[in-house]
Amino acid sequence: MKVLFIGDIVGQTGRKALKETLPQLKSKYNPDIIIANGENAASGRGITASIAKEFFEWGIHGLTMGNHTWDNKEIFDFIDDEPRMIRPANYPPGTPGRGYTIIKNGNKELALVNLMGRTFLPPLDCPFRAADEIVDQLKKKHKFIFVDFHAEATSEKIAMGWHLDGRASVVVGTHTHVQSNDDIVLPEGTAFITDVGMVGSREGILGMEREAVLRKFKTQLPVRFQVCNGKWQFHAIVADLDNQTGKAKSIRKIRLLEDEWSMD
Repeated sequence: MKVLFIGDIVGQTGRKALKETLPQLKSKYNPDIIIANGENAASGRGITASIAKEFFEWGIHGLTMGNHTWDNKEIFDFIDDEPRMIRPANYPPGTPGRGYTIIKNGNKELALVNLMGRTFLPPLDCPFRAADEIVDQLKKKHKFIFVDFHAEATSEKIAMGWHLDGRASVVVGTHTHVQSNDDIVLPEGTAFITDVGMVGSREGILGMEREAVLRKFKTQLPVRFQVCNGKWQFHAIVADLDNQTGKAKSIRKIRLLEDEWSMD
């Protein structure tokens, strides 16, 4: 099985980049399952039903979220009814939505799990214990397990990779929007990268207008962040999984820049 995972899609610029690149990415890599992190898709904060529908129409099979899950209040109207979208599983019991799901495309099935770190983020339930409970249960029926660990600290994300080595097929980090250069298949067969990166403007700061971000850093005053409309960058990974064992055979970074990218 081949899985394409697309990093945090940030606002209109990110959606534009996704729409422009996805057809050729599908043609080049021929992925069985396509997943994307959508927690920044609506103006940089949260997601709407219409944006999620658009992503699914373009060929995305599953969406993960993160700490901005609830920023767009519209999500409460549809998250319980959309099995292809998940939020971090270590939110407290009773939280709307689901923390894991089974993504299907034809005869292919992928168990998809979303977790969120606690270092420099809200103190949710322990993601490592949640990972143990969910992944060990999923492994009883599912060969392919993909985990999006939405976390701030690189150490916490690397720790999760080692924690799940040999139990999950793939563990990827999201949230920091900067693609890391440590893509690897760990010794027990789990593909890992600390952060996939983002899909959004490369002329801003993490996809947002840079002047507002700079003003925040320089003054510490409240500032309203807006999505940057500059030229985009597109970050993703593609993982090739062994059909017999569910373990990863390879993981490869994808990095594209507007006006420079080519699929040759």
